[in-house]
Amino acid sequence: MLIQPQPLEKQDIIYPESDGKPMADNTEQFRWIVIIKENLELLFASEPNVFVAGDLLWYPVEGNSSLNRAPDVMVAFGRPKGKRGSYLQWLEDNIAPQVVFEILSPNNTLTEMGKKFQFYDRYGVEEYYLYDPAKADLSGWLRSESKLQVIEPIEGWISPRLGIHFDLSGEELQIYGPDGGKFLTFVELDRLRQQERQEKELAQQRAETERQRAEQAETELQQEQQRRQAMEARLREMGIDPNQL
Repeated sequence: MLIQPQPLEKQDIIYPESDGKPMADNTEQFRWIVIIKENLELLFASEPNVFVAGDLLWYPVEGNSSLNRAPDVMVAFGRPKGKRGSYLQWLEDNIAPQVVFEILSPNNTLTEMGKKFQFYDRYGVEEYYLYDPAKADLSGWLRSESKLQVIEPIEGWISPRLGIHFDLSGEELQIYGPDGGKFLTFVELDRLRQQERQEKELAQQRAETERQRAEQAETELQQEQQRRQAMEARLREMGIDPNQL
């Protein structure tokens, strides 16, 4: 007698938190993932309902654990910050990540990237950016009329969602925030903090020096006034009016 397998209940389905693949294939790819992810974290640090993640598995459809992608960087507006093992869209008010970044490596194939584009197009990504560090080449797509449409030109493009803009005039991509500040590496950020700390210390030293000079000048002025008063008193004792001198 044949026994028909019973379908799994939705609550019994396991959604893996890892696809078994490394986050990056090389140091340059990893560097760019970290730069974009961490600078976006800084950009939206004061916004409690902007969730930024790197290499996090996104499951758009409940009940289908094989349907997923792990964008190098993704941003979900309207979702709170916090720890997640994966992004289960039906538990996130059914909000799809609006912005996705992918960083190319030599191991990426056209077929693989084509499948990623189809996935992001189908499941509601509003802005998709693909950067190739080896060629300093950036491509972008923006959702229009329910489909991702290529952004032309991408040079100087300002992301509608993020407010950042892209500069490809140099040897590699430069990204700038809404305030004009450049996206920096951890090393550059640390150097900037050190510079700011040194400048603050120098400013404090200058302020202290000026305070001491002002105090010294005040002391000298008081001493001069005391000498003058003593001299005037001595002249009066001698019967001389100092005001007539």
